[in-house]
Amino acid sequence: MATVTLKGNEIHTVGNLPANGSAAPDFKLTLTDLSARSLSEYEGRKLVLNIFPSIDTGTCAASVRQFNKEAAELENTIVLCISKDLPFAQTRFCGAEGIENVVMLSDYKDGNFGKTYQVEFTDGPLQGLLSRSVVVINEKGNVVYSEQVAETAEEPNYKAALEALMDA
Repeated sequence: MATVTLKGNEIHTVGNLPANGSAAPDFKLTLTDLSARSLSEYEGRKLVLNIFPSIDTGTCAASVRQFNKEAAELENTIVLCISKDLPFAQTRFCGAEGIENVVMLSDYKDGNFGKTYQVEFTDGPLQGLLSRSVVVINEKGNVVYSEQVAETAEEPNYKAALEALMDA
């Protein structure tokens, strides 16, 4: 179990993010068109997994905007924005914000991503949602960087994630 905070109050996730150097666990998530997508479909590409509780909060929206901006300049890299939001909410947000450089994915169907990547909250007001985290995966499918944001109301360390991506 990992411990983070939400506005200073402790909350917990089911475990810890995959370790650097380990093979990234496979997943099956839902695209905004309701089709399924798995990790293997991104084989040979660098990936940034931008994981967050809900697109309808300011900090989560800011992370999607920031990674959308950064992704436009990244070579052989895809940014996957992952939450339990319904694909319809993700589509609405991207349309309203002009978000075009990231892939929105939802873990709403079975919640296996949150359990596999150990980021599902087990208690507190966000119980069942995903903890704000970033995982960078290289072209070989190995984790090269991970961050579970200590204070859920804060943004991830974009600079560290992008530097890890460049070194991958």
